[in-house]
Amino acid sequence: MSLQAQLDAFKADFEAGKPPYNVPPAVIKTMHRATAELIASGAADRALKTGDQAPEFVLKDPEGNAISSADLLKKGPLVISFYRGVWCPYCNMELQALEAAKPEFDKLGASIIAISPQTAPNSRKSVRQNNLTFPILSDPKGDIGAAFGLRFSLPDYLVDLYKSMKNDLPNFNDDPAWTLPMPARYVIDRDGIILYADVNPDYTLRPDPEDMIPVLTAAT
Repeated sequence: MSLQAQLDAFKADFEAGKPPYNVPPAVIKTMHRATAELIASGAADRALKTGDQAPEFVLKDPEGNAISSADLLKKGPLVISFYRGVWCPYCNMELQALEAAKPEFDKLGASIIAISPQTAPNSRKSVRQNNLTFPILSDPKGDIGAAFGLRFSLPDYLVDLYKSMKNDLPNFNDDPAWTLPMPARYVIDRDGIILYADVNPDYTLRPDPEDMIPVLTAAT
């Protein structure tokens, strides 16, 4: 089953309010409103695209080790997934799909990393929960996400909803600002040029890892 098919199946159960989710229709309506407004804002159009130069960065993994994008690019192309956090089931399903595709990426000499604004303990939870073997990096205050044009501020009504659901982003991210990155997937070549970019303000839509294989094959 493709990643998107898995996401669609989860979404159908979640939005139908089936156990164990039991989500009220009013909550789903608010989430739909926020997604529609983010799409209408054109934020995704302002994110970095294919052909753009990717910014260099150094971020830490959950154990405090500094991971440099420049060092990774010396080895080959780099796959980057920007995700919202371990609290997001859609993100966790994407991370699992990327882990399943990692052997194919390895064959093509590509490195893979995932980036979120969450703290190191939450990144460790991402690794454990999803049985990951690739680096999960913390992006304090979402600065690298912003450099890629992905960071956005949650509207007040969505902040209120998150608070009511005990989804405390300031605690998850150690940042008082209620911001998140739009989910995004990039492939960057050795020269730092973006070869593949998928940015979607609808967090329930994610590209299949296999979509990047032709790009990685051409880059090797």
